[in-house]
Amino acid sequence: MPRKRKLLAQLSALQSNTSFPQIDALEKLNTTPGADPSPESSKYFVIEKKTSPQLQADFFNQPCVSLAKSFLGQILVRKLPDGRELWGRIVETEAYLGGEDEASHSKGGKQTQRNAAMFMKPGTLYVYQIYGIYYCMNVSSQGEGAAVLLRSLEPLQGLDAMRELRRASRKAPTQLLKDWQLCNGPSKLCQAFGIDKAFDQRDLTQDAAIWMVPGQDPPGEQDVVATTRIGIGNRGEWAQKPLRFYLRGNKFVSVVDKKIEREMAARGHSPCS
Repeated sequence: MPRKRKLLAQLSALQSNTSFPQIDALEKLNTTPGADPSPESSKYFVIEKKTSPQLQADFFNQPCVSLAKSFLGQILVRKLPDGRELWGRIVETEAYLGGEDEASHSKGGKQTQRNAAMFMKPGTLYVYQIYGIYYCMNVSSQGEGAAVLLRSLEPLQGLDAMRELRRASRKAPTQLLKDWQLCNGPSKLCQAFGIDKAFDQRDLTQDAAIWMVPGQDPPGEQDVVATTRIGIGNRGEWAQKPLRFYLRGNKFVSVVDKKIEREMAARGHSPCS
């Protein structure tokens, strides 16, 4: 075993001495015999917590599209009740502008009990339920009723815990999830990070259980694909607007737009990753 990988495995062992606490229905979680022996942290991730300041209010206080792009490469951190931390790099987002945006929960400026977080200060979590069982997590931005959907993450730390959380949320036993399957979708990342309706209206700049820290390598314009949003149905011209953004060439993205990527390549835009 390479020395770096061995050190990460040792760190994982130290962090995993305690059992899972009760998190909603997650008190039933147990380590499954024969679980994947992969390290707790991604082999591409070097933990630098002491040099990673939390993102503050001024970062979130920007227009919706700008924030959706700025999120790419930043790191979402979730602290479990037992003290373990889950880290994931944001690799895909969608902007929902409110007002005229026909795909937004706040279209027409309509404010309800459900979408109240979209009208709160930038950096407020908006968590809602879909199909009665899954959750999606958004972050409010500048603009009345505007918010950014966190669509996919690249898991960095706490991968074993993410697998347990995903396993507890699934109805039937299935094969062990690969790293790229843990957070490649809005509901999947909520499962992997233990996010439910209890996180709605939380402030990312103040909360002790969830926050963001700066990524190490901010992507350039040539690394970002802008394309249409997913699963919004018939929303007229708004269904065709390029309001989904993802890191080009990143395997943790949920859905890639090969046509747009070919056009970018033809213009000589090569991804750095």
